[in-house]
Amino acid sequence: MTPFVPALPEPMATAPTSRRSATWKLCCGALLLGLAPALSLAQPKLGDEAYQPEVGQPGKDVVWVPTPDEVVKAMLDMAQVTKKDYVVDLGSGDGKIAIAAARRGARAHGIEYNPDMVALSKRNAERAGVNNVTFVQGDIFVSDFRDADVITLYLLPSLNEKLRPILLDMKPGTRVTSHQFDMGDWTPDETRELDGRRALFWVVPAKVEGDWSVQIGTGARAETLKLSLLQSYQKVSGRMVWGTRDAALDQPSLRGGRLVFTALDANGQRNRFEATAGNDGRMSGTVIGPNGQRRNFTATRS
Repeated sequence: MTPFVPALPEPMATAPTSRRSATWKLCCGALLLGLAPALSLAQPKLGDEAYQPEVGQPGKDVVWVPTPDEVVKAMLDMAQVTKKDYVVDLGSGDGKIAIAAARRGARAHGIEYNPDMVALSKRNAERAGVNNVTFVQGDIFVSDFRDADVITLYLLPSLNEKLRPILLDMKPGTRVTSHQFDMGDWTPDETRELDGRRALFWVVPAKVEGDWSVQIGTGARAETLKLSLLQSYQKVSGRMVWGTRDAALDQPSLRGGRLVFTALDANGQRNRFEATAGNDGRMSGTVIGPNGQRRNFTATRS
């Protein structure tokens, strides 16, 4: 389901935690229930002759509000969806986002808890003339979508944060895009503002934190270095020990499985490392020396 949450005042900081939480939930629920009829009047009739969903109708965890077309376009544009992608929409509602992805040639799949909405989605896909999209009734927290290249969602912040560890366990480079709501302290890689709404985008980073043994080249001229990395989502920092020189990495960046940084060699010369890393404790790539010479390297995490 797709949620709508109006702007609400912060609960009073002096209230006890349990009472504050309960009051906050009651306030949200009352506002949502009061707002749903107005939303329904403000929107054209949705659905078809078999089923007419109403904006603001309650679902398993959220109420349903369709994502505007311009936001759908922005989400899919940010994720650079193409016919090579497998797109999974979590809480797919009437199927709008998954169908839009299918229209771009992607293989798309929607997971929705409400069986009536699933049936409506299938009819909408048929009316749209796309056969590369599927819909199933299911709970997104127990469904298997680890093979997806792109994840789309429009869920409440608390649900996004509950999903966050699942998303971070997906393959590095998986693209995630959300309508309106963020992922807590996982900062988006990109945010677009669209007439009061937001589209947010993340790339799942490889898990690179730890101590690494790096080997440059092979044979008699091979060098072994020590690399230590700290990581907070896509933000990394670290140090490299090269011979007797121990220095901080310069401008490290991580996007998906691509790790790039500059390190000083034993002579104090700058060397650029370009690596591909997975979640298996291995990486490999190229070192570009100060004279432009390229050498291959491999690294394993201890």
